[in-house]
Amino acid sequence: MTKQQENVRTSQPRVHPSAELKSCKLGRYVVVGQRVVLREVQVGDFTYFERNGEAIYATVGKFCSIAANVRINALEHPMERVTTHKITYRPNEFFKLHGIDQEFRERRRAKHVTIGHDVWIGHGAVIMPGVSIGNGAVIGANAVVTSPVADYEIVAGVPARPIRMRFDPNTVAALKGMRWWDWSDEVLSEAIPDMQAMDIDEFIKKWDQ
Repeated sequence: MTKQQENVRTSQPRVHPSAELKSCKLGRYVVVGQRVVLREVQVGDFTYFERNGEAIYATVGKFCSIAANVRINALEHPMERVTTHKITYRPNEFFKLHGIDQEFRERRRAKHVTIGHDVWIGHGAVIMPGVSIGNGAVIGANAVVTSPVADYEIVAGVPARPIRMRFDPNTVAALKGMRWWDWSDEVLSEAIPDMQAMDIDEFIKKWDQ
C-alpha cells in the first residue's frame, strides 16, 4: 500500500442511525447527520448534511455543505383545491378505502431541485420546489430561495436576493473550467495545503492545467 493510499479514509457514506432515507443514492464520503430525512435524493461525493435537515426529489452535487435545519424542496400543498390539507392527496392516512393521489405526487416529483457542486446552504434555509442552484453558490441562513441562483452567487433574505458574487467573472470561469470537484482523491490530497494557504489567484495559476 502506498503512502497516498494509507492517507485515504474509507469512502463509504456515513449515515447516522437516526436518519431516515428512502430511494436515495449516496456518493463517496457522504455524511448524513442526526435526524436528517431524505426521500428520492441523489447526493454527490463529499457532501454532508448537518442535523435535522430534510430533502425530497432533489439532486445535490459534490462537496456541498448543508447546515442544520435546511429544507430542500419544501413540500407544497394544493392551494387550488377546497382544502390544502393532506386529506386530499394522502387520504390513505385517514381512510382505508382511499389511496395516495398519484397525480399530485407526480406533480411534486416534476418540480425537482438541482444543486450544483461546492454549494454552501446556511442554517435553516429553505429551497422551494423546482429551484436550481449553481456551482459554488452560497445561500444565507434562514433564506427562502424561490428562484434560480447563479454559479458562485451569494444570496440571502426572504425571499432570497443576490448579495454579491464570490469571485470576479474571470475567476468564476477558471474555477468552472478546472472542475476541481472531479479531481481524484490523490490530487485532492496533494492540493489541500495549497487550498489552505494560497489566495484564489495563486491557486488557480498553480493548479489550472
